[in-house]
Amino acid sequence: MQHASGTLWVVATPIGNLGDLSPRAVETLRAVQAICAEDTRHTRPLLQQFGIDTPLLALHDHNEANLSERLVARLLAGESLALVSDAGTPLVSDPGYRLVAAAHEAGIAVSPVPGPCAAIAALSAAGLASDRFVFEGFLPAKSGARRSRIEALAAEPRTLIFYESAHRIREMLEDAAAGFGGDRLGCVAREVSKRFETIRRDALASLRAWVESDANQQRGEFVVLVAGADEPEDAKLEAGRSLYRKLVEHLPPSQAARVAAEISGAPRKALYGGESA
Repeated sequence: MQHASGTLWVVATPIGNLGDLSPRAVETLRAVQAICAEDTRHTRPLLQQFGIDTPLLALHDHNEANLSERLVARLLAGESLALVSDAGTPLVSDPGYRLVAAAHEAGIAVSPVPGPCAAIAALSAAGLASDRFVFEGFLPAKSGARRSRIEALAAEPRTLIFYESAHRIREMLEDAAAGFGGDRLGCVAREVSKRFETIRRDALASLRAWVESDANQQRGEFVVLVAGADEPEDAKLEAGRSLYRKLVEHLPPSQAARVAAEISGAPRKALYGGESA
């Protein structure tokens, strides 16, 4: 496989199951001149598992700003480099943003090699609305700041996705149930793609009680998803009417009302009847 020189490859790696490393990712990691890894101690065993002996460079939050200039110089000189994180897709709550931005600014080609992402994997299995969602990453570690952030997100109509650690999962779910409402639907996805994976969809209060009662569900890495808030009926109606006014210029009124209702969630009769009255 021939790679264009001077390309920064952003390569997704497994979040648990090593079988999720794609053949294209393996080929890319073998072909580049160096691999920039969040933690070389974590990435080295993965490379050894697949017989990849490409040199490793540490690229993390503490050195990325200083190292990016030297890496861009290597790319400009014709080398190709790969960027990986400890697990999953780089830059999703992981380092790499500064290097990718610097590469773009220098006119260097940046190309992703897609693969696992814990947030998207959990969303696909959560049974919550996935047409619109918001990735929030980790909530603040301190309880006061965490509760304030949850309060600010309480009215968000899109599905919310959070990452959480084992030592804060109980407190996070307690604050989520209090801030979003215990009846709000959510999902806890633990150890996605790993041996002890568990994915449970339930009301937030029930999820909190379930995790609290089972010490096994307090171990590992977590993705917590929360259903979006119901939009007020008047907001749906206004959105539906606005959409109807645009559609009716191109479609028969009854069809325009049906499509607008499907998209906005507003009652069809309220759109068609309201506009024709």
